[in-house]
Amino acid sequence: MLWEQLLSLKRFGDTNKRLRKEQDETRLGFEVDYDRIIFSSEFRGLQDKTQVVPLSKTDFVHTRLTHSLEVSVVGRSLGRKVGKLLLEKHPHLENIHGYQMNDFGAIVAAAALAHDIGNPPFGHSGEKAIGAYFKDGDGANFKSHLTDNEYQDLCDFEGNANGFKILTESREGREGGLRLSYATLGAFMKYPKESLPKKPTNHIVDKKYGFFQSEKNMFSDVASELGLTKRSNDYLSFQRHPLAFLVEAADDICYTIIDFEDGINLGLIQEEYALEYLITLVKNINKTKYSELKTTEDRVSYLRALAIGTLIDEAASLFMKHEEGILAGEFETALLDVSKYKAQIKDIIDISVNNVYRSKEVINKEISGYGILNQLLNAYGKMAFNSFEGNMSNYDNLLLNALPETVILTNDSLYKNVMAVCLYISKLSDTNAMLLHQKLKGHIL
Repeated sequence: MLWEQLLSLKRFGDTNKRLRKEQDETRLGFEVDYDRIIFSSEFRGLQDKTQVVPLSKTDFVHTRLTHSLEVSVVGRSLGRKVGKLLLEKHPHLENIHGYQMNDFGAIVAAAALAHDIGNPPFGHSGEKAIGAYFKDGDGANFKSHLTDNEYQDLCDFEGNANGFKILTESREGREGGLRLSYATLGAFMKYPKESLPKKPTNHIVDKKYGFFQSEKNMFSDVASELGLTKRSNDYLSFQRHPLAFLVEAADDICYTIIDFEDGINLGLIQEEYALEYLITLVKNINKTKYSELKTTEDRVSYLRALAIGTLIDEAASLFMKHEEGILAGEFETALLDVSKYKAQIKDIIDISVNNVYRSKEVINKEISGYGILNQLLNAYGKMAFNSFEGNMSNYDNLLLNALPETVILTNDSLYKNVMAVCLYISKLSDTNAMLLHQKLKGHIL
């Protein structure tokens, strides 16, 4: 893969090539990507979606929105560090094509900002709830009307693929979705493969999948423009865009450290015990300053900032060490999986899993969220099927008329109908999913 191709400024529908040297330096194309994501309704909806603790009433706890903003900030720093080093290693990118250090930061920041935009309500349990409806619930009855890949899209409903759909899906008057640059879309795609075959290898690309069958053509266009290396002749799968490794690293850094911080501030992890683990990642502690910090929140915040800085430096160093292998498609794991801090990171994640992710508060709310999404899918999934069959009941019509105009059902494709319903439900905030559930049960008007 070639950097000058990977840094494509092309957007959906372009007929002329966009050259970096012709860009307006006051508002670069990659920076426009960030703006379009920030102003999208789907991004705003992340303010009431679960990061770790569903429906938390405390200001301490991160939502998907605050998490995404923080990942974006880390991603920008990481991208700039790597961009500076890449331009030193490949000076033609600057001298001939006009790329600057900040371009790399802008691409990674925009992709990182959008990395959770496709996640449904109630965290990862929301993805599992949607998948379970099609695998074990009433949605299993749809299988005979779907291709194997279409059915797998639903059984393993994937937030990354849903995010790609949100960013790129065309509708009347909005062709190409947000029309982001292909470089940013490439950096967004952590798993550039279709849903089948499922985990054919241990390669990082095969961990999940990155697009639904409904976006297959768009995905292929992006991969072709960027010159991503094809991984299989039997199914659609490509090597990652190199900057996707930085987006992943920014996310890994944030959820490792900041979820841990949330657990400490919520009292789910003891401060004295936890600080020992953070200190193993921290360099150059100012002991005088640290001793002046009187609250748990301030002490944890100080160590968190230093730990994140350490891991940013580490991820940038690892990327440059393996850059040639990444471009050749020979690097098969996440950057932090080969970090010298791997053991310390694992210790922190293990504590978060046991004390936060598996806490009674989190589990009980995930159970409720699971039930809410299942009942929403029962109602709207039946409506989608009846529309396909041309057998809509009066109740189905009432449900359809209450939906946004962007939800369009037909009688020519059950897959399109079901994906439209899943997209609608996935965009709901935690609170709105709960309110819609109560409305369907007749508990509120």
